[in-house]
Amino acid sequence: MDPIKNQISAIDPLANESAEINSEEALARMLTGPRVFSDNNPAAGVVSLEDRRRRKARIAGGLLLGAAAVTAGVLVAANFGPLTAAPAPAVTVATTEATPTPSASATPTPTATPSATPSATPEPTVPVSTPSEAPTAPAVAPTTAPTQPPVANPQKFTFPDGHLSFTLPVGWTAFTEQGPYLSEETKAASQGATILDATGTKVAVVNSGFYGDGTAGEVTRTVHDRAVVPGLTDISGNPVEFGFAADQSRYVPYEAPAGSAKVLGDAYYFMDVRLASELKSGETTSGTNQIRMPNGVMNAYVVFDYEKQPIFATPEAAKAWMGSTQYAQLKGLLLSLRYQ
Repeated sequence: MDPIKNQISAIDPLANESAEINSEEALARMLTGPRVFSDNNPAAGVVSLEDRRRRKARIAGGLLLGAAAVTAGVLVAANFGPLTAAPAPAVTVATTEATPTPSASATPTPTATPSATPSATPEPTVPVSTPSEAPTAPAVAPTTAPTQPPVANPQKFTFPDGHLSFTLPVGWTAFTEQGPYLSEETKAASQGATILDATGTKVAVVNSGFYGDGTAGEVTRTVHDRAVVPGLTDISGNPVEFGFAADQSRYVPYEAPAGSAKVLGDAYYFMDVRLASELKSGETTSGTNQIRMPNGVMNAYVVFDYEKQPIFATPEAAKAWMGSTQYAQLKGLLLSLRYQ
């Protein structure tokens, strides 16, 4: 047993230590690396922790570089696209000229190469629209009153009291009704005449001998036509004129901040007789078409469908209407008003 005991004692690490242990050297050995016991090559195959970390870092870096290379290759291949892609069709070429509509007799040219030049000349057989083929817009009436066709064989209409009269075109009719009044003493003098055209449509109203009322506001007025009514002056001798005009109200919107600028409303067309001083273009008051006469207030006006304001879509449309027969008939009726 002594030989075995001696062998065991020989491999005991504590038995090989010197009796006197240096603590600093022991601590240094502990910090520099662990002791490795192996029955093979004791320290040759042992890899330190630091080497393992470096190896893992190198492997991770290699994998990252490989993934980046693969991604770059995919992106480059996607941008190049397939090598057999067909060229874009000719219809995708943008031009600045309108494409004319080909006629039925146009000869197709399938072998023609599409041109990207915007100023390419079309085939001679293709009809091209010219400005002369566009619909002609209504002519804009001049600032002066246009020439209207004459109104033939007018008929005279006189109010029951004999003071106010006017003439009617052939085929037109008028009838009187009780007008507005304030008391029984003024009832008889207040009469209203409703005027119908040849189709029986109500086109104008003339009132005589009623009381005056109404309100006014700020407007921007555009006068399209005006003319003196020779048979009328007001109670003070002021001249009365026929007028065709459009008003746009000037107002501050409801609940607008203090100091807000006024805005213009939609055009409101009217055709009537009123004092000459009120038929001026520009910023003014809406005024009134009531005229004070010896037997009370009178007014005369054309009936527009005010539910469909503006009556005319544009000022040009209003001026174009001034050249119509209906305009001439209505204007002649208002200009014929006479008080005696």
